[in-house]
Amino acid sequence: MKMNCSTISERLADTFGEREALVNIERDRRYTFTEFHLLTNRIVNMMRQKLDLRRGDHWVNILDNDNASLLHFFTAMKGEAAACYTNYRDSLEDHSYQVDAVDAKVVFLEADLLESHYDTLHARQITIVSMDRPEKAYPGVHYFWDLLEGVSDENPDVVHDDRSDLVILRFTGGTTGRGKCAMYSVDNWLMCRDSFFAAPDPVWSPQSRLLHLAPITHGSGMLVLPTLFKGGCTVTMNAPDLEAWCDNVAREKIDMAMMVPTLLYRLLAMDESTPQRLATLETVFYGAAPMSPSKLAELQATFGNIFIQMYGSTEHPAVALSMSKADHLVDNFDDDSRLASAGRAAPGVEIQISDEQGNPLPRGEMGEIWLRSRAISLGYFGDPEQTASEFQDGFWKSGDLGRMDDNGFVYIVDRKKDMIISGGFNIYANEVESAINSHPAVLMSAVVGIPHEEWGEAIHAEVLLKPGESAEPDELQEHVRGELGGYKTPKTLQVVTDLPVSAVGKVLRRKVREKYWTDTQRKVG
Repeated sequence: MKMNCSTISERLADTFGEREALVNIERDRRYTFTEFHLLTNRIVNMMRQKLDLRRGDHWVNILDNDNASLLHFFTAMKGEAAACYTNYRDSLEDHSYQVDAVDAKVVFLEADLLESHYDTLHARQITIVSMDRPEKAYPGVHYFWDLLEGVSDENPDVVHDDRSDLVILRFTGGTTGRGKCAMYSVDNWLMCRDSFFAAPDPVWSPQSRLLHLAPITHGSGMLVLPTLFKGGCTVTMNAPDLEAWCDNVAREKIDMAMMVPTLLYRLLAMDESTPQRLATLETVFYGAAPMSPSKLAELQATFGNIFIQMYGSTEHPAVALSMSKADHLVDNFDDDSRLASAGRAAPGVEIQISDEQGNPLPRGEMGEIWLRSRAISLGYFGDPEQTASEFQDGFWKSGDLGRMDDNGFVYIVDRKKDMIISGGFNIYANEVESAINSHPAVLMSAVVGIPHEEWGEAIHAEVLLKPGESAEPDELQEHVRGELGGYKTPKTLQVVTDLPVSAVGKVLRRKVREKYWTDTQRKVG
């Protein structure tokens, strides 16, 4: 189907006009729907007229949340060239790989990255646009707001085939290795919007105010379009600071947010005033990593029944599985085991638990989770072999191992690559981490397999305690033994002062694991 996203944006401006559409905390920018529509028109017209970005070209966004929000979905979907979103906090090495992988023509860059990135980008003859005016001159670098001078705010009127035209590129998180570059059409992202609107909880309205702490270039960006299309306001902040986030929730009267479990755990460790500071919150989406059921119960007791779980991925940037607020009320069930699930399939999404050959398995049996819907990405850019390996008959093979119960709730056991095989037994790191995290002194943990001469692998845990708490390794091991039995208990356990996390807050098991496998012949997965 053909689609002109300029007119779609214009209709939103007609409907919601002077309501706030976008607020940037650090730079104190506020745009109404009308202003945001006209600004994104100008940006796209500037890209075509002054940067010569045309269909088939790619531009890369290496920006923090507030600047990234100016060049996000509507800018991408109104224009000809494809937008590639990266994480501002990735390393220069990662950014260089990403820029090369998509053959970038233009890079939009934060000014504070010029010192580290300029030589690398300039050597590749890439046009560099600094979002803020740099403190010193860099030959050939353009200043974003200067480029907008004199540019028309008329609709660009670019027409896309909403199913097949490439408009957006994003790299996977790289928690198990180098990130892959997923390709998207307009309709992939409209399905993201639709998946939220079809969910049981009617949480969006023109009064909605959604605060982004995590990067909108990644999972948090899933919430941008449903917010805009309902006339709500997207509020962005840059600093990954929970104290600042709490202040911003109160100041901006935020009622919606998305958090990864590791950050929610840290909320529990904050002072007693935190629930009062977050009193306006009515809905908190969580996902991107497994949630400890015991911590979830603690969060509900502290903040109320405001949580909605969502399961998606870079390859399926929409809600695939969801656990509604009603599903979180464990009094509806015989026990609290449902809190360990990732929820049920979202409307319009097919979930298949598959064996190694791709055959669907009966309910209750464990296999790989396959997903199929309008949100499934177009594949991996520049990598047809990986695309053929991970996409089949419209399904994407998630790499997650799970099972579905008789009521349709899906339980994710672990990543295939994170399964530990010790003495012939299959042990799932998620399960062991949940048992460790249920100890009252524990904030979070990472469980990996490490080399063992007799068993092949032995279970090892690194544990981060809550501030002010103490627990000895043998106490924690006994706790797990009581929960899971002997063979799933870590053979070694270390209390640490920090755990490696990705730029979006996921615990990086591979970083923990590789310390123990670097000097062995077996490759780290």
